[in-house]
Amino acid sequence: MIMPVKTSRRTLGVTFDSSGTASIRLWAPRAKAVALLRGQDDTPELLHQQPYGYWQLTTDTLREGDVYRFQIDGKTTVPDPASLDQSGGVHGPSRARTVEGFNWTDSAWVNPKLQDYIFYEIHTGTFSPAGTFQGIQEKLPYLRALGITAIEIMPVAQFPGDRNWGYDGVFPFAVQASYGGAEGLQKLVDACHAHGIAVVLDVVYNHFGPEGNCLPALGQYFTEKYKTPWGNAINFDDAGCDAVRNYFVENALMWFRDFHIDALRLDAVHAIRDFSPKHILRAIREHVEQLMIETGRQYYLIVELDLNDTRFIDPLDRQGYGMDAQWVDEFHHALRVAAGQPATGYYSDFKGITHLAKSYRDAYVYDGMYSEHRQRSFGVKTNGHSGDRFVVFSQNHDQVGNRMLGERTSSLVSFEMLKLLAANTLVSPFLPLLFMGEEYAETNPFLYFVSHEDKALIEAVRKGRKAEFAAFHDEGEAPDPQASGTFQQSKLEWSRLQEPRHQTMFTFYQTLIAIRKRSAALRCTNRNQLTVTAQEETQTLRLDRWCDQEHALCLMNFSSVPQTMSLESDVRWRRVLDSADTEWGGPGSLAQTGDQVTLQPESFILYTR
Repeated sequence: MIMPVKTSRRTLGVTFDSSGTASIRLWAPRAKAVALLRGQDDTPELLHQQPYGYWQLTTDTLREGDVYRFQIDGKTTVPDPASLDQSGGVHGPSRARTVEGFNWTDSAWVNPKLQDYIFYEIHTGTFSPAGTFQGIQEKLPYLRALGITAIEIMPVAQFPGDRNWGYDGVFPFAVQASYGGAEGLQKLVDACHAHGIAVVLDVVYNHFGPEGNCLPALGQYFTEKYKTPWGNAINFDDAGCDAVRNYFVENALMWFRDFHIDALRLDAVHAIRDFSPKHILRAIREHVEQLMIETGRQYYLIVELDLNDTRFIDPLDRQGYGMDAQWVDEFHHALRVAAGQPATGYYSDFKGITHLAKSYRDAYVYDGMYSEHRQRSFGVKTNGHSGDRFVVFSQNHDQVGNRMLGERTSSLVSFEMLKLLAANTLVSPFLPLLFMGEEYAETNPFLYFVSHEDKALIEAVRKGRKAEFAAFHDEGEAPDPQASGTFQQSKLEWSRLQEPRHQTMFTFYQTLIAIRKRSAALRCTNRNQLTVTAQEETQTLRLDRWCDQEHALCLMNFSSVPQTMSLESDVRWRRVLDSADTEWGGPGSLAQTGDQVTLQPESFILYTR
């Protein structure tokens, strides 16, 4: 039987014992011979062949800090696919290092309950002027003051160059050197915990980037059985898959164990092809459960999913994959159509305010209904799953960055609508996620950018981007993804916080988050304690939520004219927040007459009793 994963330590790549002796383990089943090449010394040191395609060596010649490569069959040289340090780039050698010896100060840290997570999605390179983990760390007091309880960092696995969204990573175990490397990430996590903030890391287990991927030279890491948008699928169920599965299980465990990450967000798991009796996500879940027993810490697994299939979030004892939560794009799509986004492309399936109300009730809009866009019935019911199984948002990196010009919502809708969109996310029974800069209405775009070194690939990316938006040339040309200016345009402009309009929006978000935190009705994620009613003709929505002795009511007007809504005449409501109030830069609240409330256009009023 192939060697099982050890939850207590890494078994792949280079590890060091207490005396500094290196143990090296590589899976290269196609090789006839494997040798270690250390530093500038090209004298090969042979690894010993082990069962199931593994090669192993214990040596005193490789020390921490040394660069090294593997030589395959006396010809091809490759970096270590389990490298922890690719500071020489994706085409360079690996550097031997450890991640186990960091001096942690977070022994008292307790990961919050998932229902208390308020996510803040960050791209490390564009969040701060420095574009590093240190740059994020310097903003932690700001994030804490905003009310954020968890930052979600876009992928940090080593990618080509120093500009990338992170989804082109090719060394899953190596932390991007230009961000600060492994130690920089560990320092950030330790500092986050000191500020009472959890850390979610975005990881990519569905594909590898197109440049610098050394895995095909080593073994059956990919299979031709299935295709994905990025080419052949990663091999989770074909010949040789045991070692591939272990590779990714070990990666997930490393982030939790050695970097003290609190949750992983697994990118696009609908693109993972696995018909094994035990799906790879279930295997990861089982190993994480064992790690939690060993460490006494809580870890979460959150997935991006486009299948409306509760099997992914069903618990293990119900034969599910055991994921703790999933992103719900459909809430976003319905919300954006309600806010005036044209119902084209994948928005064409959504009927705005009617489907927004359905998503409040059911999480999935399509839960067995026929989808015109997909041309088939789609989805299942979410019965039995609480609201903290679903992450919702009014914008994120995909929904902004996949637009041709990368426009943030602040460039597409009015100031009043921005506040209404914020409320929809933060008063929902789901887990709210903010995209960096959203809280102060950042207007800089978030564009698609890369820094490939392969000239043919650079040109292919440029052509692909232009072709994708060929029908939109009346809006201008798609910015060049390779240009450094495209990346620079995407950085947050923190000086905007000094401007009254942006400061007002920040304070509005801060207040709304504080209200959610102190309100039992709004914190509650019991989806059975909720009613919602949408009026298509007036473009208004009423959301009632309750818990214990508290009742919260949110009246929303998505239309461009004032609308009157009714309150119960025998109930005394307390008005907590009116987004149209001049305090929030609005036109001013309208008078209430008895149980009749008139809302300004594109506004909401929150009541409690």
